[in-house]
Amino acid sequence: MTSHRRPKQPNRTRVTVLTTAAAAAVALSANAADATPRQRPGKDEVKAKVDKLYEQAEQATEKYNGANEKQQKLQKEISAVQDSVARGQQELNTLRDALGSLATTQYRSGGIDPSVQLLLSSDPDDFLARASTLDQLGGRQVEALKKIQGKQRQLAQERAEATEKLKALATTRTELGTRKREVQGKLAEAQKLLNTLTAKEKSALAADQQRADRSSAERVGIGHQTPASGRAAAAFSAARSQIGKPYVRGATGPSSYDCSGLTSWAYAQADVSIPRTSEAQSGIGTRLTRSQLQVGDLVFFFNDLHHVGLYAGNGQILHAPRTGTVVRYESMDTIGGPFMFGVRV
Repeated sequence: MTSHRRPKQPNRTRVTVLTTAAAAAVALSANAADATPRQRPGKDEVKAKVDKLYEQAEQATEKYNGANEKQQKLQKEISAVQDSVARGQQELNTLRDALGSLATTQYRSGGIDPSVQLLLSSDPDDFLARASTLDQLGGRQVEALKKIQGKQRQLAQERAEATEKLKALATTRTELGTRKREVQGKLAEAQKLLNTLTAKEKSALAADQQRADRSSAERVGIGHQTPASGRAAAAFSAARSQIGKPYVRGATGPSSYDCSGLTSWAYAQADVSIPRTSEAQSGIGTRLTRSQLQVGDLVFFFNDLHHVGLYAGNGQILHAPRTGTVVRYESMDTIGGPFMFGVRV
C-alpha cells in the first residue's frame, strides 16, 4: 500500500544559516572586487594632467601679477594724495594764521572789525554769501577769504579721492590673496599627482624635461631672421642671454622669470617700457598675423592671452613656459594653447 506521508519541512534554523551564508558570500565577493587595486594613472596621463594644472597656475599667475601691479599703483597714488592733503592743510593753516594775526592787531587797536570776524568764521561759504550785504569787506579780505574757501574745497575733494582709493586698495589686496591661493592650490595638486609616479617614471619625466629645456640655439636659423626693429633685436638678444633661467611665479628677473616677466625685462634692456602682464602687453603696438611675425615681436597664446613670448623665427618662440621649466626655445605649435596674434612694439 502506497504511503501518503507529507514531505518533511526544512528546519528553520538550517534555512537561516544558509541564507546568512549566501549573503556573506555575496558580501565577500563584493569586498574582494573593491579590494582589487584600481588602475594607477601612467606617466603620460599624469604628465597631461600636470601640464594642464601648470597652465591653469600660469593663468592665475598673470591675474595675480595684474592685481599686484594695480596694488602698487594705488599705493603710489594714495601716498601722493595724502602728501597733497598734508601740504594743503598746512597752507590752509597758514592762511588762517594770517587772518588771526589781523584780528589780533585790530583787537589791540580797539576791537575786531566785523569783516575780520566774518573771515574767522568756521563756515567760509556762509560768510561769503552774507558778505555781499556788508560793506566792511575790502578787496584784500575778500581775496583771502576766497583762498581759504578754495583750499577747503580742494582738501575735501582730495580726502574723498584718498578714501575711494583706499577702498579700491582693500579690494585689490583681497583679490591678490585669492589669486595667490589659486596658484598655490594648482601647484600643490600637480605635485600630488607627480608623487603618485614610481621612481623610474619620475626619472623618465625628468629626462624628457631636460631634453625640452636644453638650449636650442643650435637650431638652424633661430634668431637670425630679420628683426622687427633695432630695439626688437636688442630685446630678443637680452632674452636669449637668459636661456636656462628658471620659471618662477611673479618673477621679473634677472635670476628667474614668469612669461610676461621675461618679455617686460627683455624690452627694458632695450630702453623700452612695456606693461607688466601679458594681457596688458597685448594691447600695445601693432597687431600681427603669424605670417607677419619678425624676430623680437611679442606672441600671445590661449583665448585669455595668459601666455606671451618673443618670436624667434622659423615658427619658434623664446619664452618662460611654466613651473618646472626654464627659459627656452619652443615651437609655436607645442605651447599647449592656440596662437592668437603677435604685437610689434
